[in-house]
Amino acid sequence: MTAMAELGEAELQQHFDDRVAKDQRIEPRDWMPEAYRKTLVRQIAQHAHSEIIGMQPEGNWLTRAPSLRRKAILLAKVQDEAGHGLYLYSAAESLGVDRGELTEKLIDSRQKYSSIFNYPTLTFADIGVIGWLVDGAAICNQVPLCRTSYGPYARAMVRVCKEESFHQRQGYESLMTMMGGTDEQREMVQDATDRWWWPSLMMFGPPDGDSPNTQQSMAWRIKRHTNDELRQKFVDMSVPQAEALGVTLPDPELHWNAERGHYDFGEPDWSEFKQVVSGQGPCNEQRLARRRRAHEEGQWVRDAAAAYAAKQAATEEEAR
Repeated sequence: MTAMAELGEAELQQHFDDRVAKDQRIEPRDWMPEAYRKTLVRQIAQHAHSEIIGMQPEGNWLTRAPSLRRKAILLAKVQDEAGHGLYLYSAAESLGVDRGELTEKLIDSRQKYSSIFNYPTLTFADIGVIGWLVDGAAICNQVPLCRTSYGPYARAMVRVCKEESFHQRQGYESLMTMMGGTDEQREMVQDATDRWWWPSLMMFGPPDGDSPNTQQSMAWRIKRHTNDELRQKFVDMSVPQAEALGVTLPDPELHWNAERGHYDFGEPDWSEFKQVVSGQGPCNEQRLARRRRAHEEGQWVRDAAAAYAAKQAATEEEAR
């Protein structure tokens, strides 16, 4: 019996708290409070689901991108998002859950994904704005997760963030190209910016006062910044980018506050946020229906993989 196994629960809790306070990583075999584990499962699963569902609005334009180069870039990005989902499902499985179970919970609406992916991509400019604003917001949110207290999650996020940075630059480059084009193209970029700005601000979650999980997640060092802190960082980052791009952000209250050293900005429509999160957004039903259909139609692949693994295991057993 190891020394840790001989400790009582109070001593295990103290050991856990001390490690978190010292910024030491918690690993899968370490003792952890059940509430900590459940919080991680909820957050990592939601993150993984978001990566997989997030392939849909961009996949909508794979065959309609305006050039072979743009098709190749978009295809590479969608493939990256699939990989991100797999990294994150693997991190969740290290906590004792099964990705099949997580997928079932998603398609049964028992787990959530990011509200941003319930909005439609109406023009190709939307693809660029998703790269600029949505992936930009994701970077603000996810870079601190490279230092989250749970080891497998932190390590997965290092690669995810590197790839998201590429996606953000690619989206911005696409928009710069369109802004150097025709009046119609410039109008498309402005229209897409108008539609995606507020949902991007909502990506960080509700205001701190209405966020039931933030304080505990920060105490456990799962999160490093509050929702409102991250939202402010995103606004401060995006305003000069919008100016360089030549678009206007759709917020009449947006202005520089020299005393605070930050931009002041208006309040998102939180009633819309709650509606979308609760399943009543423009594309909620469509997104889940497609994910459910893909899961059902992929059953034969999972069956074949399981049969092959069983055959390989039997062959290895016979060879012993």
